[in-house]
Amino acid sequence: MALTQQRKQELIGEYQVHETDTGSADLQVAMLTERINQLTEHLRSNKKDHSSRRGLLKMIGRRKRLLAFIQDNNVERYQKLIARLGIRR
Repeated sequence: MALTQQRKQELIGEYQVHETDTGSADLQVAMLTERINQLTEHLRSNKKDHSSRRGLLKMIGRRKRLLAFIQDNNVERYQKLIARLGIRR
């Protein structure tokens, strides 16, 4: 269910803000989006998995808060990020 180490490295390479970045808000949003997409697919086939559904909702809330933080600090960066991730807002 979790992201593989290889996929994490790909996301870090794609969304890092600077060379040594491993935890910026942009990167956290990208990783959460990847996990949210995986869990959404899992829940389509396992409709009664309520504990995973709760975890999914918590991840969505965390991503929403991070996106609000990015939007408050830099609207242009926010617009680019949601366009790259394909998140509707």
